[in-house]
This record gives sequence, structure tokens and C-alpha cells, in this order.
Amino acid sequence: MPIYQLPKLKKPKMLLSRIKPWKNQTFRIIVLTVFISSIFGSMFGFLAGVASREFLFSDIKDYLQKFNIDLFQPETTQSQITDEKETLPYIPKTQDERAVIEAVKEASPAVVSIIITKDLPVIEFPFYYPDQTERREIGGGSGFIVSEDGLVLTNKHVVSVEGADYTVLTNDGKKYEAEVLALDPGQDLAVLKIGGEKFPVLKLGDSNALEIGQTVIAIGNALGEFRNTVSTGVISGLGRTVTASGGGLVETLTDIIQTDAAINQGNSGGPLLNLKGEVVGVNTAMASGAENIGFAIPINRAKKDIEQVKTLGKIVYPFLGVRYVIINEEIQAENSLSVDYGAWIIRGDNPGDAAIFPGSPAEKVGLQEGDIILEFDSEKITIENNLAKIIMKHDPGDRVVLEVLRSGQKKLFNVTLSEKSS
Repeated sequence: MPIYQLPKLKKPKMLLSRIKPWKNQTFRIIVLTVFISSIFGSMFGFLAGVASREFLFSDIKDYLQKFNIDLFQPETTQSQITDEKETLPYIPKTQDERAVIEAVKEASPAVVSIIITKDLPVIEFPFYYPDQTERREIGGGSGFIVSEDGLVLTNKHVVSVEGADYTVLTNDGKKYEAEVLALDPGQDLAVLKIGGEKFPVLKLGDSNALEIGQTVIAIGNALGEFRNTVSTGVISGLGRTVTASGGGLVETLTDIIQTDAAINQGNSGGPLLNLKGEVVGVNTAMASGAENIGFAIPINRAKKDIEQVKTLGKIVYPFLGVRYVIINEEIQAENSLSVDYGAWIIRGDNPGDAAIFPGSPAEKVGLQEGDIILEFDSEKITIENNLAKIIMKHDPGDRVVLEVLRSGQKKLFNVTLSEKSS
């Protein structure tokens, strides 16, 4: 075997002092020969070991396959791992999360968007053509189907635009012309009708069973653009009273639900669900200038509307005919009143807001501005059990007894409730 000769290298002068030639040439050749032999010996030994292992594995594999045993699985590729991850279903992390997902799946087919359109004058800047009109989409809201034959519940302010037409867009993308069947005279609710049958229907729950802190889900046409947007939150309060405006209407909403689930413009009329997927409220209002403060009408208040429309074709309510505020300790102290409960009959802020409605049952029996109704048919009137809530338990034509405080004296009045219809 030839001996490799190392070429003579021209080293820089600065490095010469670090290179020391071997003095004994014979010794150098022996060392080099032993070194090269050890390298080739190791290489041949490694190759022989690899070959013997492959032959051994092959023999074992053939032997096991005779008994239908396969211990040598094919190697999993990165692409296979990625594919498996993509096909795995999402696994909810908590029981509540699973309940929300299932409730939304159950409810979404019956939640609808309401599109508001109207003929408006043509304006081509800088010209204005009042005699020419074009149909434009001017707003949107939400609702949900409550009967298989197409009754839709929503807010009154969503469908109170004068001269407008309403189109219901269902979850599957179909559009239906909607007819406004009835507007609730006492609360912000309305019932529409769309043509068809076998529509998916939402289950109505029991809003009287709600508890503060309970998880709820709001679904609706958020901002009038994003259909079936879902938000979650909790019941923040019950029995609230607020004054809300929208659709040209200003209305005092009593005994309503407060939630921190996001309720945005366009969400009005959509359902507020519990974790069973049941409707417990109708999303109605949000607090302007604040976050996470929304309000919904309890669904138990809407059940009567739905039944009346089914049987009568309209919504009717018992009517007393007074404008009032419910007295609490703060109102008592500010106005030096002798009681801290009851319905205090007063006029509204506007000049035409009379305390007693003309021609009403209240006027007929002689109720006056400044009277305080303490009890309605033996039920004490308080913040929690307000006058509107008590009246809703009755029907038009019912005869009731009012206990009234007037100038420090208690008086009884027998009143026959009249009908206030849509």
C-alpha cells in the first residue's frame, strides 16, 4: 500500500516557529500506516454490522409475517400528521362551552334577519328629484320564528318605519316578504307573518326562572350586517326599568332583563337564550355610552302576544289609562311623600303628556294627578311588583278595586279595565 506523502507547504514566516518536522523518518511511516489501517478497518467493520442487521431484520420480518404479525409499521410522514389534525373535530374545553355550541346549533335555523326597505327620492348631487323614487335598504333588525306556519317575533321599533316594507331573511339564505300582523301597545314587541310552512321554531323557556349570574346567549343581525352573530354573557340584573328610544319611538320599558352579552344595533328583536337553547328574552336595547349593558324583554311577557295573534289576529291588553312613576325611598325623600311604595300619578315631561288619559277607565272613575295607587286588586305596588306587571295579569273587562292615597286619605275605587289593542 503506497504511503501518502504530505506535500511540502510554503508556510508564512510568522507560522514557521509552530511547525516542527519529525526527525525520525522510519517512525513517521510506521505511525501513518497504522493510522490508515485503523480507519479502513473501522469502516469495513461498520458496513458489515449494518449489512448483518438488515439481513437479520429481514429474516425476522419474513418469519413474523407467516403468522400475520406486522411489528414494522410504515413511517408516518409530516403531511399525514397535518391531515389528521385538520380532520379532528373541535373538542369543547368546558361543559358550559359545549352547551353554548349545542344551543347555537339548535337555535340558529329559526333566527332571522329583517331587512327594511323604502322608496326614497332620487338625489344625484347636486340635483334633487322629489318626483322620482328608488327603493333603498334603510336598516335592519333581527327576529325569530315562533310557529311552523311563519309567525316571527321581533321588536316594535324594528318594524315601525312609516311607509317601509320588510323582508325576512332566513338562516338558509331564503327571502320572504313579511306582513306586520300586530304591534304590542304596551311593550316593544311585534309579530310578523311570512308565507310558507314547516319552518324551524325556537323553543320558548321560562323567564321567571332566571337567576342573576346565569349564562345567556344573544343571537342577532349585529349592526345590520352580520347575520346570526353570537355573543355570550350573564344575567346582570332582573326587573329593570329603562327609557329607550329607536325607530322614532320613545318608550319606558319596565320589568326587563339586564345582561352583559353584547347587544348591538341590528340585534334588536333577536333571541336571548339559556344554555338549553330556549328563548328567555327578546333583545331590545343597549345603554349608549357604556359597554356590556344590554336589555331584553322577558319571554313570558311575549307568550301572551303570540297566543293572542294566533287566536284573535291582534294583540289586546287591559288598559287603566294613567301615567305614573313607581315610588321608592329616594323618590319619597326628594318629594316629601308619606309612603315609599305605590304608583304616583304624574304628567310627563312634554306638554301633551297628561297624567290621566282622556276617556280612559281612570278618568271615568275620577282618578286625579297626584294620587298614589297603593294596591291594585289587593296587590301591593312596589318596584319589584310594579303596576304594569300587575295589570298584565288581567284581561279587558275585568273589574278591579284600587286603593288610592289622596291628600293623606285612603280611598277605594272600582274600575273596569278597557281594551288597548294594536
